[in-house]
Amino acid sequence: MCGIAGLVNFERDLSQETGLAETMTDAIACRGPDGRGIWVGRHAVLGHTRNAVIDIPGGGQPMVAEEDGRTIAVITYNGEIYNYRELKTELESHGHRFRSNCDTEVALRAYLQWGTRCGEHLNGMFAFGVWDLRNEQLVLVRDHLGIKPLHYARVPGGIVFGSEPKAIFASGRLSPEVDLDGLRELFVQAKTPGESVYKGMREVEPGHVMVLRESGARHECYWRLESRPHTDGQAATIDTVRGLLEESVRSQLVSDVPLGVLLSGGLDSSVIAAIAARELRRQGVESMPTYALTFAGYTENFEPDEVRDTPDAPYAREMAKHIGARHREIMLTPEQMMHPETRRATLRAQDLPTPMGDGDASIYLLARQVRDETVVVLSGETADEIFGGFNWVHAPQLVYAPTFPWVAIGQLVDPTWPGLGAGLLEPGLLEKLDIPGATAQRYQEALSEVPHLPGEEGHERRMRELLHLHITRWLPVLFDRTDRLAMAGALEIRVPFCDPRLVEYVFNVPWALKSFDGREKSLLRAASADLLPASILERRKSPYPVTQDPAYAEKLCAEFTRFAADPAAPAAGFYDPRAAREVLADPDELATGMGAWVQRANLEMVLQFNSWLRDYDVRLSL
Repeated sequence: MCGIAGLVNFERDLSQETGLAETMTDAIACRGPDGRGIWVGRHAVLGHTRNAVIDIPGGGQPMVAEEDGRTIAVITYNGEIYNYRELKTELESHGHRFRSNCDTEVALRAYLQWGTRCGEHLNGMFAFGVWDLRNEQLVLVRDHLGIKPLHYARVPGGIVFGSEPKAIFASGRLSPEVDLDGLRELFVQAKTPGESVYKGMREVEPGHVMVLRESGARHECYWRLESRPHTDGQAATIDTVRGLLEESVRSQLVSDVPLGVLLSGGLDSSVIAAIAARELRRQGVESMPTYALTFAGYTENFEPDEVRDTPDAPYAREMAKHIGARHREIMLTPEQMMHPETRRATLRAQDLPTPMGDGDASIYLLARQVRDETVVVLSGETADEIFGGFNWVHAPQLVYAPTFPWVAIGQLVDPTWPGLGAGLLEPGLLEKLDIPGATAQRYQEALSEVPHLPGEEGHERRMRELLHLHITRWLPVLFDRTDRLAMAGALEIRVPFCDPRLVEYVFNVPWALKSFDGREKSLLRAASADLLPASILERRKSPYPVTQDPAYAEKLCAEFTRFAADPAAPAAGFYDPRAAREVLADPDELATGMGAWVQRANLEMVLQFNSWLRDYDVRLSL
């Protein structure tokens, strides 16, 4: 996994702009500790920072393709193409000759062979830019589901792009400015494809290609979810899901560096770990590393809440023993998660404030500690979105709510709920933002994109809508968070459940078959029944853990109190002091339960918002 950056200007000679490319690349240096490269041409400069995973000596970037002794195309590439070996063979049959054994050169040659349709041939997670010198065009390509990020901004004379907004800001061509629409995008709990919080910045949409020439830009879609009739019976469907999962995990074990699995002890990560362990044994690897996140005192003092019945650690240990893994628990403390440097790092990693607090800190700290031993890990993330694992898709009042189901949860508790992290915003700002109105608009836009089968009605129609909403509006939020926080620690996280072939197949399985036994993720449980201990197979879903330690809430309240006492704080006028005092009155009430977590999220967001305004010198155009 790597970082990419570049600038194209059709009106200026950039051949002396090496320093600019270096500055942009330096801004995302954390994404690639193993190497850095620059390519400079007359109208384009490309930068790259490398986290070496495949073909360590031969995969340096930016990488050029030559013909008759002259450079015809240059690529800066971030990601992994899991079918690169098969593609290399196919491309060689078309006459292409390779100088390396890395997937970067396969991506470059795939572009030269298939042009802007090259993404159709790639199976993986990727974002890359190709500068084609033959016709002076820039081609930006993003993977099917948007696992890897790709931001850009149109600027006078051309475009600037990068893996993260900070690379674009480092170019000096765009300054951090946010208007009301940008703030709405920040607080609405659904990712709008292509949109950015920052004014003037956008993202290449998942499954899309952007082509820029001097005459203008165009966007092409090479992949989107489609609805198809499902003709397999229950047994055949279960077998197909198992086969697709095994194929996905097998392909994603390709690595020239140490590889492991993030193991929570839940169904999703346990399935990935079990399949990976079996496949590695076939390859002669007797034991692989697994990693579990926990908090000091969490298991011993765990209190069940509305969504978590059990702590993860005992199940992760059991599963690791079951597959013979070398298991390590990474235990975090409130002091680590509330450390000022950790909080600054999570903000800088994401370039935006979030209300996730200890959730963000734990991913970042986990990534840094895992990276001490392992460069690549497989994760069970996204199974819930694909197989229907969330509790809200099994509750009729949430399924049929006229909004995103994850938003409807908050509205059930409080009809005036403005959204996660927005509960302490200044009332006048809340009125301007109209988060409910913006959410309703985003919801209708998302619904209009759902591909239905002719005659599809009733509950089946509605469940197709909900799963499409999850894949197109919820998953991108998780991808953004995981990519930024893990790559801030130079850890590559792979997501086998996001293989497009598996996603396409399961999306078209009727809901009655997805939930045939009346439980969440029926298909996945049935497809993995022989791989897991009964205790894990039957364990109720438990979301990503959050700390229940009262010390964390106390430290959070103390930090907020210091912020509130500073009248010069950048966010001083953007929150409601009276509402904040009510939340701060009893820190003990902020330790355990979903209600406590929501109130903590409100405090976290205001503090992050303050740091963001200060550290990024954001201009708010409200």
